[in-house]
Amino acid sequence: MNQHPRPAAIPIQRRAMLGMIAALPLSACAGPPRAPGELWVGSSPTGVPFSYVDPATNELTGAMIDIAQIVLRELGMNGDYRAAPFAALIPSLTTGRIDMIAAAMQRTPERAKIVDFSAPVFSYGGGLVVRREDRGTYPTLSAVQHLRVGAQVGTRFVDQLRGVGVTRVKTYDGLGEIVRDLANGRIDAGYGDEPILRYQLRVGPERPVRMAREFTPPVEEDLCLIVAKGDRLLPRLNAAILRLKAAEIPAILQHWELG
Repeated sequence: MNQHPRPAAIPIQRRAMLGMIAALPLSACAGPPRAPGELWVGSSPTGVPFSYVDPATNELTGAMIDIAQIVLRELGMNGDYRAAPFAALIPSLTTGRIDMIAAAMQRTPERAKIVDFSAPVFSYGGGLVVRREDRGTYPTLSAVQHLRVGAQVGTRFVDQLRGVGVTRVKTYDGLGEIVRDLANGRIDAGYGDEPILRYQLRVGPERPVRMAREFTPPVEEDLCLIVAKGDRLLPRLNAAILRLKAAEIPAILQHWELG
């Protein structure tokens, strides 16, 4: 497991992020050949604490990166970790530009038609953030129908908002941008990965926003490693996860304050 220090602020720097995104081979369908026993692993640079670019090293880190590393190590393989925008991860996988996704991308029926998900390593639902002076109660998503709500592009959370009749949905590349615009009054609420939002509020700059503690998400979904449809590596991934779920994976989740 990586022993990266926990950042004191949101650890995303645009220059570092763009440098990592540029490393993803987008010009050719499958890119250069991999070394023996090597997988190219794609991840989002804005999903702290699951995956993000550490500005001190310009490398991807986070809970899902650590989990991917120990799973591949268990299989005697190595990972080459490459950052890409969240919405580009599945297209990059299906076109062979990467071999696996390790990010805060949950298993959904729609995604499962396109890619294969490993055994789950964690489960969670959406979280709702509002401005601190907002004294309203928001027990369910239907309570924000009248609000301007931010959500991350390419995520299940956009679909959930529109499914309950929220008409003013503004999409963003990352949850950090949602929290910033919420604090500045450009939107009325933000909806997305509950652990990421909670982490943003805990370690990021002090902002006049709060979690809606009474909120219950419509569903909790599994977080998994993701491979291309029909990838013969999947049974080995599942067996490795099963062996590591007793101790190693819980230790990683605890390290990142997710367990």
